[in-house]
Amino acid sequence: MQNLQTLMETLSGWVWGPYMLVLIVGTGVFLTFRLLFWQFRMLPLAFKQVFGKHEHDNHEGDISHFASLMTALSATIGTGNIAGVATACVLGGPGAVFWMWMTAFFGMATKYGEGVLAVKYRIKNEKGEMNGGPMYYIERGLKWKWLAVIFALFGTLASFGIGSSVQSNTVALAVENSLGIETWLTGIVITIFSALVILGGIKSISKASSLIVPIMAIVYILGGLIIILTNLELVLPALKLIITYAFTGEAAVGGAVGAAIRYGVARGVFSNEAGMGSAPIAAAAAKTDHPARQGLVSMTGTFFDTIVVCSITGIVLVMGYIMAGNSFGDQTGAVLTISAFDKLLPGIGGWIVTFGIIFFAYSTILGWCYYGEKCCSYLLGEKFVLLYRLIYIASVFVGCVATLDLVWLFADTFNGLMAVPNLIALLLLSGVIAKESKDFITKRKSGELY
Repeated sequence: MQNLQTLMETLSGWVWGPYMLVLIVGTGVFLTFRLLFWQFRMLPLAFKQVFGKHEHDNHEGDISHFASLMTALSATIGTGNIAGVATACVLGGPGAVFWMWMTAFFGMATKYGEGVLAVKYRIKNEKGEMNGGPMYYIERGLKWKWLAVIFALFGTLASFGIGSSVQSNTVALAVENSLGIETWLTGIVITIFSALVILGGIKSISKASSLIVPIMAIVYILGGLIIILTNLELVLPALKLIITYAFTGEAAVGGAVGAAIRYGVARGVFSNEAGMGSAPIAAAAAKTDHPARQGLVSMTGTFFDTIVVCSITGIVLVMGYIMAGNSFGDQTGAVLTISAFDKLLPGIGGWIVTFGIIFFAYSTILGWCYYGEKCCSYLLGEKFVLLYRLIYIASVFVGCVATLDLVWLFADTFNGLMAVPNLIALLLLSGVIAKESKDFITKRKSGELY
């Protein structure tokens, strides 16, 4: 067992090493220039698609633009926004927050491309539901069935780790530490609530996500904003440290600029999942009249996840860092974020983060079940979906009562391996993304599309 753990640690380190991070960010940079900074030019229209009611709600698809975004965000906004940001700040210094922002700006172009291809190459299954995502645009766009199978295999395996067991484990430990409730009791409750939603399929998952994600995100963001507004004297010094340390490497491990970049980029990618290939599976279910329109909706996910939620966490952490005499102390991860919120918003700050972890992790369980079942159905067919859901639900309970060090390594590794086939497809199909974007603009100008 120790040899297996050592092997997985080595493999995980390679998968999430500098070459992978360069490939992920580089794809975003390439698409940004290929599309002439589309994510900045079209951001106002993108927000309009998310929050408005549109004529294409009657078009082909399973769920609305908003519901598809909430489903994607349910799997994206999670422990990475709370624990991941704290880890980046401890290891990379306050400057890591700046590099998370840079990763998000370019990641928006990646998410846009994923959304476009997801709708462009989606198909309707025997139940009349939409199937889409990297496995479909790899097979139908690149004509590489073997690479599509590899992606779907990694996606299925990753879902049992990063999607279910490690998330439920996070919830169980948070409840035990805060409320003293034993992990197996939490396991029963969270498993039942997960089953009630998961067995209903995408429409049930999207409804739950559309309720949980906005409420919890708003509560978390408001808590952070209250801290910022009641400690305005710390805001400018915090922003100054973030920008200064991004280029000097001070307060980072070894005092190197590379540490700020490495951990900022790594945690940014882990948080918003741009390039991972997970979000386009939800994007493919959206009702829309054009692939580019859903691409616009998809890219706002990275904006909300990193530019908004992660920024709140990062700024509050650096404010706490300043209050503590430019030190994060011995804490890291979620414990550090809870401590910073509690220090700057006594009484309720720590509880906001604790309940944020619980609900964000629960929503991730729901969103990743949909990703995993679509990967599974691609590999084995629709008849295996119910069996997949039952095994997934069982893994939720197992996660609450088991020690998951090795599972974390497996999950992290397979999650990273998903990105490779997806990024290859994004780069090789970038011409299709550009063509669809141009077609969208042309049709809007002619009045064919609003």
